[in-house]
Amino acid sequence: MSIKRIEHVGVMVTDIEKSISFYQNIIGMQLKNTLTHTNGHIKLAFLGFNQKGETELELIQGYNDELPNEGKVHHFAIKVNNLDEEVKRIRELEVPLIDKVITVLPNGARYFFFHGPDGEWIEFFESER
Repeated sequence: MSIKRIEHVGVMVTDIEKSISFYQNIIGMQLKNTLTHTNGHIKLAFLGFNQKGETELELIQGYNDELPNEGKVHHFAIKVNNLDEEVKRIRELEVPLIDKVITVLPNGARYFFFHGPDGEWIEFFESER
């Protein structure tokens, strides 16, 4: 297996700028990157504490604007060295898939979603960062 570590945790938000401000000013995190998803609708922001190897917080605006009072965590991501190899392995194990193909973001990062045993969303994530 080429699995390395938990890469990030995705949290759905309704106002990404307000959430960035909160996590910077209240929690003390630093904004590392923002981007618009390749679908042109979803906005993403990545924050952390600038520690080597840290798990980042990913803010997601535009995926679901009707957020429940609990359960705003959308997914967790596991960093992998070889996404193609891991996707092939997951398909062979007949794990319930969310994605049909690997998505490539504008920054070159690649990801693939599948379900855990209770329907939770798990992302295999490959990037150079």
